[in-house]
Amino acid sequence: MSLKKLAAALLMVLGVHTAQAKEPVTLIVGEQNYYNIQASMEASGVLKDLPYKIEWKHFQAAAPIAESLNSGALDLGFLGDSGLLTLAARGAPVKVVATSRQNLDGVAIQVAGNAPIRTVQDLKGKTVAVWRGAWSQQLILRALERANLPPDYVKFSYLMPVDATTALSNGSVDAVSLWEPFVSTLQLHQGARTLVTAKGLMPALSFVAAYDKSAQDKHAEIEDFLKRLIVARRWVDSHLDEYAELWSKRANIDRDVAYRWLSTAHQAVGPIDDQAARDAQDTADFLFKQGVFPQRFETQKILDRSYATVFAK
Repeated sequence: MSLKKLAAALLMVLGVHTAQAKEPVTLIVGEQNYYNIQASMEASGVLKDLPYKIEWKHFQAAAPIAESLNSGALDLGFLGDSGLLTLAARGAPVKVVATSRQNLDGVAIQVAGNAPIRTVQDLKGKTVAVWRGAWSQQLILRALERANLPPDYVKFSYLMPVDATTALSNGSVDAVSLWEPFVSTLQLHQGARTLVTAKGLMPALSFVAAYDKSAQDKHAEIEDFLKRLIVARRWVDSHLDEYAELWSKRANIDRDVAYRWLSTAHQAVGPIDDQAARDAQDTADFLFKQGVFPQRFETQKILDRSYATVFAK
């Protein structure tokens, strides 16, 4: 079966409607470069015959996506749980309409291959590169907590992921806490060794978040978009060679890094179900305990389960 026929068949199974609307609505979607939402949807062919228009916006980090959602400049945004919850706790008009999960081995604390550091306890007084407010900072804090160690057990260097990988290679930091594809980049090109992963420590949940008004006014379009995204994610997992080649060129990263990341990530979009609700509250409670929130934040108020029917099929 050809790729186009496969995508068409999957769309039909999921009930995606392709009838053209008289006056197409525009859905403004924001993503971070390595979420590869647009690339995967274009490569899989699921954007054919859209009954609305998509305007894509690309960002380097989660914070500007969160702020764009807050202002209504975006209808839909893809970002990690910490950034969105921090904004929502301040009263931002946002709703979480779906989740995105990946292999938790892809969120990890890494050290140089020849480093004497073998356990979290060995990080005493060492400098760890993190990106403030992101999974990376949350992971090291949770790892220290699990080991019954205080946050000041280590020194923090706040660096963007690209800068963090350079810092580890030249020895200006002792460890880095990062996510994919930086984890694969370090392991394949620097021989870095994983000290701790997010498995068993944190959900590392990504949110598909909507501006509150958009979640109501553009409900049908967002539902349709999510259906197509489900198909695109499945297509990537069944066309790894092809997509790794495409994505490596598009993201300007080595093909071996792209293939390693994509073949282990198994990125999948899912509903706001009971597990997602527990994971979101777990992250919010941890952030409150770390002093990020002034008071406990009930995440239930921003979780929109009205899109669950998309995944029921």
